[in-house]
Amino acid sequence: MEKIQWNEVQPDPQQCNRLLKSLFQITDVMNARKLTHSSMMDRVLHVVLDYLGVEQGSLMVLEKNKLVVRAASRPEIIGHKQTLTDDSVAGWVVRHAKPLFITDISQDKRFAKREGIYKKDSLLSAPVIHKDQVIGVINASDKSGGKDLLKDDISYLLYFSSLILWTFIQETLHKKISAQRTTLKKRNSELRHQEEMRSYLNRMLMHDLKTPLSEVVANLDILSYSISGEQKEFLEAAQLGCDRAVRMVANLVTTDMIADGKQQLLYEETDCLSLVGEAVSSIKGLARIKGIDLLQQEAAPDCPMITVDRTLMLRVLQNLLTNSLSYTYPDSAITVGFNMVGKNHIEFFVQDQGPGIPPAQQEYIFDKYARISSKQNALVGTGLGLHFCKLAVELHNGRIGVQSAEGNGSRFFFKIPIK
Repeated sequence: MEKIQWNEVQPDPQQCNRLLKSLFQITDVMNARKLTHSSMMDRVLHVVLDYLGVEQGSLMVLEKNKLVVRAASRPEIIGHKQTLTDDSVAGWVVRHAKPLFITDISQDKRFAKREGIYKKDSLLSAPVIHKDQVIGVINASDKSGGKDLLKDDISYLLYFSSLILWTFIQETLHKKISAQRTTLKKRNSELRHQEEMRSYLNRMLMHDLKTPLSEVVANLDILSYSISGEQKEFLEAAQLGCDRAVRMVANLVTTDMIADGKQQLLYEETDCLSLVGEAVSSIKGLARIKGIDLLQQEAAPDCPMITVDRTLMLRVLQNLLTNSLSYTYPDSAITVGFNMVGKNHIEFFVQDQGPGIPPAQQEYIFDKYARISSKQNALVGTGLGLHFCKLAVELHNGRIGVQSAEGNGSRFFFKIPIK
């Protein structure tokens, strides 16, 4: 875009003081936090008009190829729109990206005759430019007193263009932020609704599953007394499947209760060795079906008792073991155990010989519904098991994590304080 070259006037000291005063006034207006953008533009315009000594003027913003009056000495024209093809002074200024001084508009054949509401025929119009693009126009006419507008007045008008530009940019940013805020509110509302629906469906699912699962477990237990031989293996597989389904339902229930702050911990003094042993025993049948050995590391003889919600901690270990079984190769082993960490913490761990977890996936593996795809995964899960583990451990003021390298297996661990 061609740069505008105007001979800058050299104002006298009194004029300089007036200019500085006007600039300070505009700065104060723009820094006023409680002003709306329309009020801000109106005040800025009146400061400029007062400085120029004119009675009429307007600020116009370019919106979608139309000039819209945003501030004006005549309030009735605010909101008025002009197309860029109109034979108007403002349209000419936008098309040419140049300021314009007209001594007698009535004699200028480029423009249509104005209505008879103007006292004088001279006028000024200057573009407001941002990044080589015209984004608005400022107009001034009807110099007060016996004087008329001079060409030099446009230099004064251009002094204010950068400040006026900032008010335009503020309005644009405000509109964008408002639109983004509206979009975010709508999206948040949709997400809350989806989460409420998911929670509702979870509750209904859990309610509907509890009774039939309990009946199946009870009937399978009765059958176990009358079945032997090869059929015993199939019955055991059915029992294991039911046990896993029960744990999945329990995970759903507890996860929602912890998230809602409704889960109450039932503390009891617990022996770590018996806790690990019970977890291994409950998963042993599933491990045998997959051809995986469960190894229990020998415990240190001086390991103290811990005070925890035993049921929750047992389910944490069961979930970690089941997760490792899902990704561990057949004919390999999983090691489970615990160690003292310092004097005040116990660390439980589950070490598998699976394919390992890529570093990028380790970051979100404990997130809700997170799943890691694997060709070796023969067990179907909800993606809630590890998330439940994280919530349950943190509820005990503990920390859970994973150490893994691709091709070298994974070591899941959680550390809880000794109470």
